[in-house]
Amino acid sequence: MIRPLVVVRYVGLILLILVGFMLVAGCVSCIGGPDQSTVPLFFSAFIGLIIGIFPVVFTKGVPSINRREGYAIVVIAWLLACIIGGLPYLLYGDDFGIVNSFFESVSGFTTTGASIIDDLEILPDGLLFWRMSTSWIGGIGVVMFALLILPSMRGVGNTLSDMELSSIAKDNYHTTKRSSIIRLLIITYCVLTSIAAVSLHFAGMGWFDAICHAMSACSSCGFSTKNASIAAFHSPVIESIIIVAMTCAGIHFGVFLSAITGKGSVRGFSSSLKVYLIFMFIVAILVSLSLWNGQIYSSFLGCVRRGLFHVVSLTTTTGFAITDTNTWPAFCVVLLTVCSLICACSGSTTGGIKIDRMVIMAKSVQRRILRQRNPNRFYDVRIDGRSISDDRVEDALNFIAVYILIVAVGSLLFTGFGNDLQTSFSGAVACLGNVGPGFGKVGSVNNFSGMNAASKLVSVALMFMGRLEIFEILQLFYSHRKD
Repeated sequence: MIRPLVVVRYVGLILLILVGFMLVAGCVSCIGGPDQSTVPLFFSAFIGLIIGIFPVVFTKGVPSINRREGYAIVVIAWLLACIIGGLPYLLYGDDFGIVNSFFESVSGFTTTGASIIDDLEILPDGLLFWRMSTSWIGGIGVVMFALLILPSMRGVGNTLSDMELSSIAKDNYHTTKRSSIIRLLIITYCVLTSIAAVSLHFAGMGWFDAICHAMSACSSCGFSTKNASIAAFHSPVIESIIIVAMTCAGIHFGVFLSAITGKGSVRGFSSSLKVYLIFMFIVAILVSLSLWNGQIYSSFLGCVRRGLFHVVSLTTTTGFAITDTNTWPAFCVVLLTVCSLICACSGSTTGGIKIDRMVIMAKSVQRRILRQRNPNRFYDVRIDGRSISDDRVEDALNFIAVYILIVAVGSLLFTGFGNDLQTSFSGAVACLGNVGPGFGKVGSVNNFSGMNAASKLVSVALMFMGRLEIFEILQLFYSHRKD
């Protein structure tokens, strides 16, 4: 049974963290004098504060919550964060109506990076920084920040972190202390973002652009401060730094701590990490050769540069661009679509199916073939020397099946609302996988501004389901129906 007051209290606490980030963006808008986003940001923060503070003041905390309450808190907190996060856009005005404001907010918090903004460079710094902040918050999750910062939430931390962390990511940690996992994730996240920001600054970006792009790259969102994205800087060095940052964002964060401390904080990541890196390397070679064979660019080095960048960008669900991929051969388009479906590792900031699930599926198929050869012999699914339970295998296969089904439904809805097939399918893949750019009208140098309101709302639903990994939402509704 769900206790509504308990859910409201902890949603309010989580919302207060969001208000804190919004106030930081408001302060950024005041640097050099208030800009046009100052009032929208501070007024939105005030509204968020009022909504968040009342349930905290007038309801009591509890020592523990049940799993259904955990699902409700996480889903409602994410939804409310997206609504409150859209207020600065709505109050700023211009092209930001209700649907567009909500779309941009959801795209940021889910780290999708899809946009409805045609001219980024006319936006004030405060709004641009808030836009980046939503992506950086979403990379780890506003719930995770709240669990680390607010002592009053520690009593319910295990349950909420179970809701936020995917089962396949949690399964890799040795430690059973969720507080250690949360601390590990956020420290690693902050360090990676800081290193990326400093590197980009010394590569030629101003501090504002460097910090914004570091936040976007490490959250695997792909938001930029420039209309032309990373191509606006015309710098192979900046592109290389972005490639490294995106690649790191796609790796299980526990790997970094293990490499630094040597304590082996995570287990079972070797196969997935190897497949992830080898997969990107092979696809990048194939894309580069296809571009060279099709004479898309004048030099082979130019083909490699662009091919590698976009393969890493889509595999890590970041979505940065340095060229128009709509002009690429169909072979490249198919390969990049596969990248957008499979994506990177669990325990990272990326979306999509995840390499880990694909490895489990491949091992499961291998087991099936071996059983057909020798029905009387027992075979288990083993990864990195350890046996994977049948429940974990079933979870992975069910997720992949439902994921593909939702892509198909999303594609159908997009076409029903007047979009062409390429735009519809790639858009569904890009939104559910939190990738951002697709092909056709939502290609790497385009955005979602040309879609009608119904298509944008379908995109929002797909982005939301993709960020919460589908079953978190389905579990909540299933629980209600079961009662």
